[in-house]
Amino acid sequence: MNFSEYLRYDGLGLAELVAQKQIHPAELLQIAIERSQQTNPALNAIIIPMHDYAKNRAQNALSGPFAGVPFLVKDLFQEYAGYPTSYGCQAFKRTGHIAEHNAEIVNRWENTGILTFGRTNTPEFGIKGITESDAWGACHNPWNLKHNSGGSSGGSASAVAAGIVPIAGAGDGGGSIRIPASYCGLFGLKPSRGRTPWGPDMSEAMHGAAIQHVLSKSVRDSAAMLDATQGAEHSSLFKIELPSQSYLACLQQPVKKLKIAFSTQSPIGTTVSKDAIDAVHHTARLLESLGHTVVEAQPEIDGMSLARDFITTWFSQFSYMLEQIKQQVPTTAGDFELDSLALAAFGAKTTALEYIHNLNNWGVYVTQMNQFFDHYDLYLTPATASVAPKNGQISIPSWQKPILKSLLKVGKAHLLAQGKLVDKIVKDNLRWVPFTQLANITGLPAMSVPLYWNADNLPLGSQFIAPFAREDRLLQLASQLEQAQPWFHKYSEIKV
Repeated sequence: MNFSEYLRYDGLGLAELVAQKQIHPAELLQIAIERSQQTNPALNAIIIPMHDYAKNRAQNALSGPFAGVPFLVKDLFQEYAGYPTSYGCQAFKRTGHIAEHNAEIVNRWENTGILTFGRTNTPEFGIKGITESDAWGACHNPWNLKHNSGGSSGGSASAVAAGIVPIAGAGDGGGSIRIPASYCGLFGLKPSRGRTPWGPDMSEAMHGAAIQHVLSKSVRDSAAMLDATQGAEHSSLFKIELPSQSYLACLQQPVKKLKIAFSTQSPIGTTVSKDAIDAVHHTARLLESLGHTVVEAQPEIDGMSLARDFITTWFSQFSYMLEQIKQQVPTTAGDFELDSLALAAFGAKTTALEYIHNLNNWGVYVTQMNQFFDHYDLYLTPATASVAPKNGQISIPSWQKPILKSLLKVGKAHLLAQGKLVDKIVKDNLRWVPFTQLANITGLPAMSVPLYWNADNLPLGSQFIAPFAREDRLLQLASQLEQAQPWFHKYSEIKV
């Protein structure tokens, strides 16, 4: 098999060739490694190789739906025992931090027969919608190397789009599967709260707002991997109801006619690009051609209030995480990015009353979305407000850095987050990606579907949000859209 043949298959397709003994897992792995060696110097998608591990595993008897398929994991909460894990942070990279045990999601992926041969680039602690850390540098978008791949699962997205692997590990705490899926032209599903495990180190992340899954080129790969990884484990706070049939099987069911609401307005009042609007209108027309009813409507949720509550949780949780890290590893002043230190400073000043008020608001948003879904089957928006930003386009202005450093030094950086400046911080952080946090806060399943490329051949995804635990509805529709407007062939256009 040569690379052009390899590129024609998704993960399940490659596994079928292995099962039929048309190709050996070691041969597939070699193609993937060679492709990574060819493209990764330009992409910077894979930061920690695990070649020896994968080569040894390829000689074993593998079983499962993805037996023999090359795979990559995100360098964030997807640990392999005995291998470096940096979380995109200079402190862990410098000290050579080694994971003591596998993450449970990794164990479940391993049980599918995958061959993991590397860890992928991510922003520091996954806190940004771009992948551009001080520790590892920017991850470039294979559609145009001047642009970023998005975050926080940017390295995985870049590697899948470039054809290194057909599927890779990802995670989503505020859009981190759907944002890079949108920017890199991939299928990206964020499952419902509690659908996939976080153990053994955590019962859940960000009160269940963050969830683990994959980025893929095909819908069926995502469905099959969710079948293999879903369900509670010993660390889980609660058990989510399992579907009556497998997600892969539900793709074969006819899609019922759906009533789908759509909006192209930013919930926080920021600018939405013409590309994003065109992408949703294109998707709406496609849906209507398939017999679905499409109506312009949006839930009665105060978008700025939700965004403030998301930011409060995000910053506060990160402040706690940073303190925990400082107790685990020896750190220096230069080990953390200025952005990270500023976010932690803001979060540290959140009072218990403010935090509990914020969490109580999450329940209000859940109620409002449930009421909305009394009238509509799905909610459609742009996945991102524009195509991928250029590398270096999103950063602290140089004139602000000395001011921020001075305030951090005297413990006053949190003063920047008082009064009207709070709304400015919210908009500055989320203006590129204002649509994805709704599904995280409410715990609803959501997906980005690659149906639009602009005049410069840059993709932009369409996001669909479904009622709780209705991943089946999303996957069925995605499969129908994939058949109506196939996108798999477009990856052959990428030249890295």
